[in-house]
Amino acid sequence: MKILLQDIAALIQAEIEGETNIEISGIAKIEEGKNGDISFLSNLKYENFLYDSESSAVIVSHDFQPKEPLNLSLVRVKDPYVALSTLMQAYEKLNPSQFSSLKAFVEKEDNTSIAENAEISSFAYISSGCKLGNDVKVSPGCFIGKNVTIGENSLILPNVTILKDSIIGKNCIIHPNVVIGSEGFGFAPKADGSFEPIPQLGNVIIGDHVRIGSGTTIDRATMGSTKIGNGVKLDNLIQIAHNVEIDDHTVIAAQTGIAGSTKIGKHCIIGGQVGFAGHIKIADYTKIGSQASVTKSITKSHQSLTGRPLLPVNAYLRLLSKLKNL
Repeated sequence: MKILLQDIAALIQAEIEGETNIEISGIAKIEEGKNGDISFLSNLKYENFLYDSESSAVIVSHDFQPKEPLNLSLVRVKDPYVALSTLMQAYEKLNPSQFSSLKAFVEKEDNTSIAENAEISSFAYISSGCKLGNDVKVSPGCFIGKNVTIGENSLILPNVTILKDSIIGKNCIIHPNVVIGSEGFGFAPKADGSFEPIPQLGNVIIGDHVRIGSGTTIDRATMGSTKIGNGVKLDNLIQIAHNVEIDDHTVIAAQTGIAGSTKIGKHCIIGGQVGFAGHIKIADYTKIGSQASVTKSITKSHQSLTGRPLLPVNAYLRLLSKLKNL
């Protein structure tokens, strides 16, 4: 990336304090920046790095006031963290991954539809009936099953498996080793103590602007669909069972497990290693702390809960305090 600082300011709606005609060639942490880099300062505990930074410019908030003289330009914005995210997305587009389709395999049947500018890498396998939209990128080692739909501008990173009938929305990023549409864990107990597999005939539907972390697994539904809403962000190593529904803009941290048919509302924040029982509902705007155990439905929205048993955060902290005195 080589771009003038004044063009960056226009992109992130910033005001420049200092030299504007600087060529920026990279983005770096404030403590590691060098000439030509742009950095950012959001958390003031890192302010001391600012005064020794070799970066050419630093993104700061409008109300930040330096305590010492600076030899760099300040780029003032409303929210440095949001501005940095916008800048990094632009940087990513200026430095696209290199894709090659010399050894990709595509089952080209009448019901297969792949946009002309979709990029399929070597050793990727695209099954019959797939529909890949504009600017879709499929990385090496991916398997895309029959009748899968992937919306425009979605990026499928190496060794992802997307099984039959799954639907992926627009502008999604699916990280390495994700499995979407695997068989749901459904078995019927028999009189002799053995278990009869229940066919899993449904699919997975994923909305737009979803990010799925490495190693996460999303099972297809027994009937109907396992659903991931628009803007959902999933960390690495999450297990989502059959017929689960996660509504728009919910974020879930690593190693969380969600049992079958549970429904999680909009704008929820779920910590790492949380366990959800099956067939329960979680209200919108719920926050759940790490390693909590959720065994019952949460019907009241805007709560912050944690622990085992699950309690409001303040109540759980009081409980821990009393336990220490026993």
